[in-house]
Amino acid sequence: MRLRPLPAGLFGALAVLAASYHLPFGGLPAMAGKANADDSGRALRAPSVPPARDPSAAVAEEYELARSKGTAEAFELFIARHGDDPLADKARAELKRLSR
Repeated sequence: MRLRPLPAGLFGALAVLAASYHLPFGGLPAMAGKANADDSGRALRAPSVPPARDPSAAVAEEYELARSKGTAEAFELFIARHGDDPLADKARAELKRLSR
């Protein structure tokens, strides 16, 4: 006996609908809200995430590190990583000063 595609598709749709009966609108289980609540039922505050670090501060720190090393390799690495940053011009000047 050969199965027809319509009943097989209908069976799949019924299985999906039957499995999702406990999910509220939006797809999250009903217990998710209760899991994030304290004993009184009020939702707890989510842990705060520190703000993203300023990229220019990281570049400045890397430039200072290259300056503290004072080697051509350190300045070349800084220029390769941050060639379009304004501090790259200072690194190029330091590199020229070192090559004299």
